[in-house]
Amino acid sequence: MPSDDFAEQAPRIAAAFVSARREARALPDYPGVLPTRLADGYAVQDAAIGLMGERIGGWKVGRVNPPIGDIARLAGPIFADRIVEANSETPEMVIFSEGFGAAEAEYLLRVAAAPLIGKTRFTHEEAKALIGGVHVGIEVASSPFPGINSYGAPVTVSDFGNNNGLVIGAPIAGWQDDRFESWAVELRINGDVAGCGQAVDMLDGAIGAARFLFEAMAERGISLEAGQWISSGAVTGVHPVGVGDTVEALFDGRMGVTCTIGAA
Repeated sequence: MPSDDFAEQAPRIAAAFVSARREARALPDYPGVLPTRLADGYAVQDAAIGLMGERIGGWKVGRVNPPIGDIARLAGPIFADRIVEANSETPEMVIFSEGFGAAEAEYLLRVAAAPLIGKTRFTHEEAKALIGGVHVGIEVASSPFPGINSYGAPVTVSDFGNNNGLVIGAPIAGWQDDRFESWAVELRINGDVAGCGQAVDMLDGAIGAARFLFEAMAERGISLEAGQWISSGAVTGVHPVGVGDTVEALFDGRMGVTCTIGAA
């Protein structure tokens, strides 16, 4: 629950973010009192989801570093009209050019079955059983507020977890054996390597991110749906991008996904 002194702030902050996103304009300053508790950030996020009124096609999971208590991850919605499947043509993904923009190489998990209503705790294997497939992909992180990642996780949470789209690449065959968690992943911007990493080094990996999301959504009273996507975390880090950039994520040296960056 949000703190009493923040409850009145949340709807006003949410309205400012939603308006700025719809009008594709920057918010040079945070539009209200900075949330300092995760519950306050999620109160803004919940209000903004209601104001957007758009179908949610998935959820992004990000890292809280350093953790807040025992919470090391955060979540935000990915709206369906911002989810694009990569094909023979390179998709253009948009950012708020005067706000914050970044790209992240990620494993994208497809939910096969909705978690049982009322179940709030999941083992690794229970979470894995709810996943129907794993794809390579790119998350586009963007917010009208350029300081979205500079003031702590509650602020990041407040504007949809800093998400503005998802590029879905090819499926990973045999993902159930978990070997993909140890694949070398590389993100390139305009042909230059921006970061490298492995999912196995990200807390408890991609399936662990799904487990976190199932538990977090249950606590928030939000039902996940079969067919939704889980963007499981930035394997190589968060890398700033600008309008006109080309982004390529390479997984295990053989599976790639590419997009270009445009202006919202």
